[in-house]
Amino acid sequence: MHESLDTTTPGCRLVFHVFAALAEFIREPIVQGTHEDMAEARARGERIGRPPAMTEERCGARGLLTDPENTITSIAKLLGVSRTTLYKYAPELATGRDSLVPHARPSLPESP
Repeated sequence: MHESLDTTTPGCRLVFHVFAALAEFIREPIVQGTHEDMAEARARGERIGRPPAMTEERCGARGLLTDPENTITSIAKLLGVSRTTLYKYAPELATGRDSLVPHARPSLPESP
């Protein structure tokens, strides 16, 4: 768009539409080829996209969940993932509390 096209005139609108049609014509085979290549890669069993945040080693850290001193935040920092990622891979953690073990926090003393 380095050229100054005055799209108020019919001739310039025609040129603009021709350029747009050429750009679309060039883009379509590229998109089609990309989709075909991705389908072939999936058929070969390759994973497409970003690698998962939780690896097998990190998933093996479920032993950290048994200690009442550990919080979701501290485990997430230790593993180098976000709290959301922990909730995604361990949905049993979504109890609405930061403590991983139910009743792990001391209860408040009752009033006399």
